[in-house]
Amino acid sequence: MGGHNPYHDTTEPVPPQQAYRITFEPAGKVIEVDPQSLPLTDEGFPGSILDIAHANGIELDHACGGVCACSTCHVIIEQGADSCQEASEDEEDMLDSAPGVKLNSRLGCQAVPNGTCDVVVRIPGWNRNHAKEAPH
Repeated sequence: MGGHNPYHDTTEPVPPQQAYRITFEPAGKVIEVDPQSLPLTDEGFPGSILDIAHANGIELDHACGGVCACSTCHVIIEQGADSCQEASEDEEDMLDSAPGVKLNSRLGCQAVPNGTCDVVVRIPGWNRNHAKEAPH
């Protein structure tokens, strides 16, 4: 399962206890998150921004499989960042290699909103995969 890399120390997320909304920009797609249905995929921590994005058809690259071993799932949390657990030192190290890092940058595989408020996430333009493979 994604989210945990056994070689990293992690800051364990607090799963949400109540429903909340997460908005993905620039698409403006709003997702109602039901904490009882988490995890939705095996991408990142259960209930992570990556988990929610992929379960709802929102493209968010994650070359390492969602285990905090790269920075490709870098997102900017524009609202509700305080509802996510604190970034681990390993996550901060990975963010150092991401382009366009801001104070409210997080790795989508690691950030888990706790449901205390709605969240707005911006997927940077360079992180949106515009190429799709044809089915084999």
